Amino acid sequence: MTASNSASVLLTGFEPFAGDAVNPAREIVLALAGTTIAGHRVIAQVLPVAFAAALHALDAAIAAERPALVIAIGQAGGRAGISIERVAINLIDARIPDNTGAQPIDVPVIAGAPAAYFSTLPVKAMLAALHATDIPAELSFSAGSYVCNAVFFALMHHLATRHPSVRGGFIHVPYLPQQAAAHPGAPGMALATMTRGIGIAITAALTHARDVRVHGGAIA
Repeated sequence: MTASNSASVLLTGFEPFAGDAVNPAREIVLALAGTTIAGHRVIAQVLPVAFAAALHALDAAIAAERPALVIAIGQAGGRAGISIERVAINLIDARIPDNTGAQPIDVPVIAGAPAAYFSTLPVKAMLAALHATDIPAELSFSAGSYVCNAVFFALMHHLATRHPSVRGGFIHVPYLPQQAAAHPGAPGMALATMTRGIGIAITAALTHARDVRVHGGAIA
């Protein structure tokens, strides 16, 4: 097992999909690439919106960079705030094809792997940090069943089985305003706000060895 680079954070985003010309996740990670947050250099990797290729690219990036922390970012159109995901499930049930035309239905992300993994990020501390700056944010208990969840699950399986000392997780972001305008009634958020929010979340993740013990559950 190779040692991790304790001075780097791997931040992944996705290319556009579903006919959109832009994906806020890609724009955020590219904006933060090369910056230093809490003494850690941010390394950006844009993943394809393709089940097989995304997992391969993720594995390759982790192996190449050996970061101390990995956070994957994805677009969740329709959500109003930054969503910090808590759990990834070992299920693909694609409502639409990926960018290669693949549309798996009711298959595992990784055969023989556990049913689910929890994020190992200090999710409540990250949420509190975002709320302290008045950026709309929430904890989410579902990352869906598309490529975002597949990457989240594969990330946590990779870290659990190969790099257990490295923490990781997933964050969903809303549409950009220009995307929201094409989806009547859908909320949007400015790229600058999302980028600042992800930076704040990364800072909280790097500066909290343990999560804070406050309520963060949902009744239904």
